[in-house]
Amino acid sequence: MKTVITRVEEASVTVNNQEISKIKNGLLILVGFTNNDNEQKINYMVDKILNLRIFDDTNGIMNKSVLDIKGSILSVSQFTLYADTKKGRRPSYKQALNKEEAIKLYQIFNDKLKKHIDTKTGIFKEDMKVTSINDGPVTIIIEN
Repeated sequence: MKTVITRVEEASVTVNNQEISKIKNGLLILVGFTNNDNEQKINYMVDKILNLRIFDDTNGIMNKSVLDIKGSILSVSQFTLYADTKKGRRPSYKQALNKEEAIKLYQIFNDKLKKHIDTKTGIFKEDMKVTSINDGPVTIIIEN
């Protein structure tokens, strides 16, 4: 499981020219799954993301989590996080989990986030237009 986490002032997802999800002040999370990913890895990732101290406190020090600031999350599936570019010019996606299994894990991931925080999502396997106003910018990659 791999995530790219970006601190945002706002972020949104548009599908077929229709905005389907939007957040303000929180985290945009791009998430991809690979073989051997499971609920235990999801639990670790959810805990790590929710408690990651990357928001400024009153002294301007990154000392607060998305929970502390009462922010939101926009979760977007992205199998291309597992692109292998070592050979040739066209990336290979053999490390990305098949769509049938990935959608199950993506749903579990989002359900676990929703238990703790306002969480919006993209639509799995759709052509999405993702926009964001990055704050900082602060971008963290976590792989489990």
